[in-house]
Amino acid sequence: MNLDKNYDAIIFDLDGTLWDTIDSCMKSLEHIESKYPDITKKITREQVKCSMGKPFDEIVELYYGYLPKDKAINYAREAFNKNIENLLEYGGILYTNTKDTILELSKKYKLYIVSNCVEGYIESFFNTSRLQDCFQDYESNGKTRLNKGENIRLIIERNKIEHAIYIGDTISDKEAADFANIPFVYSSYGFGIVNQYDYKIDNIKDLLSILR
Repeated sequence: MNLDKNYDAIIFDLDGTLWDTIDSCMKSLEHIESKYPDITKKITREQVKCSMGKPFDEIVELYYGYLPKDKAINYAREAFNKNIENLLEYGGILYTNTKDTILELSKKYKLYIVSNCVEGYIESFFNTSRLQDCFQDYESNGKTRLNKGENIRLIIERNKIEHAIYIGDTISDKEAADFANIPFVYSSYGFGIVNQYDYKIDNIKDLLSILR
């Protein structure tokens, strides 16, 4: 099924849509765990997977909710900063066909990223993927403290976008697209399970077909 409007913008989620950084996240969390003996509960790969797409406050609770709040926040921030440090050097894993698809889409559409991540995270994606020139603008919860739907609206208003779609992999991405009143394209190869969507892609290159 093809999209039935002349869209002028494609807004992407990051984790579970453009790349996978779970290995890097695990290394960063293990580094923090080795430094602080009061971190007594090992964070599992499944917990990291479940945290993808969530705002910082929810991730703090998921990872370190049993600790005093100030410690939990500090440990999470340190882990996030360590992860960005790793990603700036080594990058994450781009999903199959991501680079070629983004390069192709950027010839016709204006591309954007909105993610529930800390500052520096999207920049680490740009730094290692070499795709920064393909994107017009980006926004994050870490920078604005707004939820994803509000940040999508912010991108739309700031860039005077008339017809946008949002590509993501979790139910929170669907809710954000609904909040911004734009169609949602579900990337089924990501981390979440979403049963309601406007369109579904099993590989990012499918966008080239449905946008014809």
